[in-house]
Amino acid sequence: MSQASEKPLTRLLSMAVKVETPEVKAVLLSFLCNFVLLASYYILRPLRDTMATVFGAEELENLFTGTFVITFLCAPIYAAVAARVRLERFLPGLFWFWLLNILVFYVLFQVAPQDRWVAAGYFWWFSVVNLFLISVFWTFMADIFSTRQAPRLFAFIAAGGSTGAIAGPIITTLLVETVGAGGLLLIAAAGFLVVILLIHLLMREKEKLRITKQDVQQTTLNHTLPGNPFRGFGLLMKSPYLLAQAAFMLLLTWVATVTYFLQADLIAKSYAGVESRTIAFANLDLIVNVASALILIFGLGRAIQRFGITASLVLTPVVMMGAFCGLAAAPTLLMVQITRALQRITQYAIARPSREILFTVVDQESRYKAKNVIDTVVYRFGDLSAAWMQAGLRMANFGVLGAAALGLAASAAWAAVAFGMGRRYEAVRDTDKKPSEAISAAY
Repeated sequence: MSQASEKPLTRLLSMAVKVETPEVKAVLLSFLCNFVLLASYYILRPLRDTMATVFGAEELENLFTGTFVITFLCAPIYAAVAARVRLERFLPGLFWFWLLNILVFYVLFQVAPQDRWVAAGYFWWFSVVNLFLISVFWTFMADIFSTRQAPRLFAFIAAGGSTGAIAGPIITTLLVETVGAGGLLLIAAAGFLVVILLIHLLMREKEKLRITKQDVQQTTLNHTLPGNPFRGFGLLMKSPYLLAQAAFMLLLTWVATVTYFLQADLIAKSYAGVESRTIAFANLDLIVNVASALILIFGLGRAIQRFGITASLVLTPVVMMGAFCGLAAAPTLLMVQITRALQRITQYAIARPSREILFTVVDQESRYKAKNVIDTVVYRFGDLSAAWMQAGLRMANFGVLGAAALGLAASAAWAAVAFGMGRRYEAVRDTDKKPSEAISAAY
């Protein structure tokens, strides 16, 4: 893309994001990659939620337990492969592997479409893979753009994901009754092929930016990340900055799991058929993602630049405290739906994109290894612990009020952690030291 053609495009993009001319191609490729990735994700996701109802909504805590065990096993395997394969091959290779997994499930759905254990297998597979693929994408973004670029650009890049997340449920709703679950898997597999191509283009663009622009990440991808398979766990435990990230993620998942259980029970009781449940989940996804895209395109980036990252991080738990108070005061079907919608909109459009900015100040090894542990193992441990707490509340007949109380307590703790984490980031972002040195100096 020539400089002459980039200037008008820069002016057009500046309506939504403050982008500089040398960044245009990388930002557009990142937006498009996130679009296709999340569109494919949201084709696969309603199938995951539907498989939970096939296995049994009353046994969700067992599905969550299996998910955590598999995630814990996969994290060191991921690190071991990263220690042996150069990052320039490792990144697209992950998506090739997941694409092959989709084709395996396509065959299984043709052979045994109503089998409970095939349903459980898909639930476990997707629940593990979805965290890895999103974590890998945002790790890559933090490895391209610097701490000075991320507050300007990450909201727009995240908007690519939200618009893709709008396309995914639409495709699912329109085609599920025509092509069935197997056909949706093939469409998602085609999306993964496009993602692989875009990753290759982004790797080339990263190298161009590294050579021509000063305020980008200066890391390269032509090397491995040596270390033992549990290196990510070690990096996490040694860094107060990363431990704060882990606490943030744990509490985020507690809040998300509380609302997920309420939603799953509602859908299972309200819809009898698999296809109707899939459509119900997809329609809810569509509402959430339209709202998220609007916030990301027109609000978050400007808000971060005006009010700072700490305010952005704290906003979501504060909103959820209000939502759970409303749910406790009026434990109705409508309030359950509103609470779930608010949780997902604020998580996707505010909390998660804001959190990703914080990884621009850590070293490359921590981005690819410790961040992966936080995004997968810690996330699924949060799911698991919250799921069993929900099961205990259900056995004690606390119902919606018990879930609301748990969600309120988790949200209050989450707000405190978010405030501290934002202040830590602000303490190191403007330093001229290397990332690891800057973080150490903050303590």
